[in-house]
Amino acid sequence: MKLRQKRHSTSHVETGAMNDIMFFLLLFFLIASTMANPNAVKLLLPSAKSSKEVAQDPINISVTSAGEYFINKRPVAPENLEMELAKELTGTNIEKATVVLRVDASLNVQKLVDILEVGSKLKVKMIMATQSPSAAS
Repeated sequence: MKLRQKRHSTSHVETGAMNDIMFFLLLFFLIASTMANPNAVKLLLPSAKSSKEVAQDPINISVTSAGEYFINKRPVAPENLEMELAKELTGTNIEKATVVLRVDASLNVQKLVDILEVGSKLKVKMIMATQSPSAAS
């Protein structure tokens, strides 16, 4: 009597390379998330305890500590701010448009007031960007 042995077939998946792939994906997403900041002008914003996020696609006005003005990362002369902002607002509904002011914390208040006067002339809603007190430290 001839007995046949049962063949046991096992399948095996190599997972050594998967660790490398997961590490590279994690590294890619960490680097990509830090580069996703739309405001390329680096500023030290003033701190505030309460905040509200803007849901729309706002127009950003940034003023650096050196007194350089930017509208959506585009340099603008301070004396041309009103004209350039009016150009930026053309084709948009001014009642729904939002301008976010990103003014460096080291600047005096007069620069902020000058920008707010421009917004008042153009009748556009302006808000000021701040950071939480814990992020200011």
